[in-house]
Amino acid sequence: MLSDLEIAQGATFAPLSDVAEAMGLNPIHLEPYGRNVAKVELSALEAPMTKRAAYVLVSAITPTPLGEGKTTTTVGLGQALGRLGVKSVVTLRQPSLGPTFGIKGGAAGGGFSQVIPMERLNLHLTGDFHAVTAAHNLLAATLDNHLFQGNALDIDLPTITWRRVLDVNDRSLRSITIGQGDAQDGIERHSGFDITAASEVMAILALSRDLADLRYRLGRIVVGYSSSGTAVTAEMLQCAGAMAVLLVDALKPNLLQTLEGTPAMIHTGPFGNIATGNSSVIADLIASRTADVVITEAGFGADMGAERFFNIKCRASGLTPDAGVVVATVRALKAHSGNYRIVAGKPLPPEILEESPDDVRSGAANLAAHLRIMNLHGVQPVVAINAFPGDHISEHEAIAAIAAAHGAEAIVATHFQDGGAGAVALAEAVLRAIGRGASFTMLYPDHLPIADKLERIATEVYGADGIDLSPAAAAQLELLEANGLGDLSVCVAKTHLSISSDPKLLGAPTGWRLPVREIRTSAGAGFAYAICGTMRTMPGLGKHPASERIDVTTDGTIVGLS
Repeated sequence: MLSDLEIAQGATFAPLSDVAEAMGLNPIHLEPYGRNVAKVELSALEAPMTKRAAYVLVSAITPTPLGEGKTTTTVGLGQALGRLGVKSVVTLRQPSLGPTFGIKGGAAGGGFSQVIPMERLNLHLTGDFHAVTAAHNLLAATLDNHLFQGNALDIDLPTITWRRVLDVNDRSLRSITIGQGDAQDGIERHSGFDITAASEVMAILALSRDLADLRYRLGRIVVGYSSSGTAVTAEMLQCAGAMAVLLVDALKPNLLQTLEGTPAMIHTGPFGNIATGNSSVIADLIASRTADVVITEAGFGADMGAERFFNIKCRASGLTPDAGVVVATVRALKAHSGNYRIVAGKPLPPEILEESPDDVRSGAANLAAHLRIMNLHGVQPVVAINAFPGDHISEHEAIAAIAAAHGAEAIVATHFQDGGAGAVALAEAVLRAIGRGASFTMLYPDHLPIADKLERIATEVYGADGIDLSPAAAAQLELLEANGLGDLSVCVAKTHLSISSDPKLLGAPTGWRLPVREIRTSAGAGFAYAICGTMRTMPGLGKHPASERIDVTTDGTIVGLS
């Protein structure tokens, strides 16, 4: 089979005006950005709407380090709905350059279920990430200049939480000392860099409904506290307006297309293990006004991306899901049996490719847990069995039986090899789920104290026995509540390789407690950021190269390298 890049480079592009019309969007709302990409003007939010589109969330079981194909499935499902005559749109996150050049690779889908142009999508696209980087670092520079100019707000330096960001993984910048040099070089203090996808500005961009909402949220960013314990915000530093100016164009979603011409709105890219892991509210709001079905994806498993989709993104957008998809693979369920070790960047162990439905059944608890999480929020899931060439029919049958035992329909999909044609049965199952309707409910109300929200997520979503707040987290929680921020939602940062906070615990572990090490304020995004286990805010490069890299030869040709 051809590589992803070779497939993408052989694609035929439909005119973007035709792509826009296919989703019911008037092309007058497009701002062309080269030949095959366009920004969508926010005026599209004011276009007449006859009915709201059905809203479908694609999530997954706990993935292996290789990923289980949520984006590929989202794209394949959108293409399949198009084959059935359904006006569909897929809304996805933009990849970060860190994973693109690191171990994970890009995020345009794969095989014959990709968003194109693949190279543009995986690299700079329309510069939105760079705008987020600039806005974030403008606030950091303003903060440090405020300190240099006399610190009129009496900011207590050890309480400063606002670091800097860049869009590549650079381990040596995680923890640094700034302001070294002579007196004109600023105040010397400890700081560091995170990756742009982990910036609160990225989360704010993803959750904002319009420019006014963006401006308001930016003003609420807390950068630290005064010596009296008062939260110091971007508004108090008189920087929020300038940040909003830098983000005016980035607030507009990007319109691309799939290999089969399905409209794809690519916008924002908050990380899935440490941030909200969902694409933008604005893209979904625009798509929901025009299409019949909007399919969006949430990062990693249902315990992470889907939980945040339900309790953070839906709270911000006002949209509610009509159906869900949980992607499962034979290799992931076998991995959860505990009999195999999968390492990113290395070939699969040969024995995992041998026929063993018993190993699939041994990992059943993980699939069951993710189906339960979807049902907990009133969303009936369809299980998409993302088929790989080395799978066996008996193993697919084992997954289907597990799903059926928990009230879910399971469909084998071959969209990677066959494009939309390989996901038609899945699309039909999703349409049936939409027809049955959902009884969506959030896990907690706004007024519930943050500690109780954390406890509810830990026990009802993760299956933990409770939470253990470190002394630092307890003090930070008290500070939040003293500043009137006790009604924030909760975004739990933890490993994506387990439902628990320990990546070594497979399946659906029980008898453990969620260790909350730190609680940060992300008031602009509207959530408290709880860091659990050994999670770091900036993942390293990993030990192995990506399975496919993009390179440019001396004659200017873009190629993929294994």
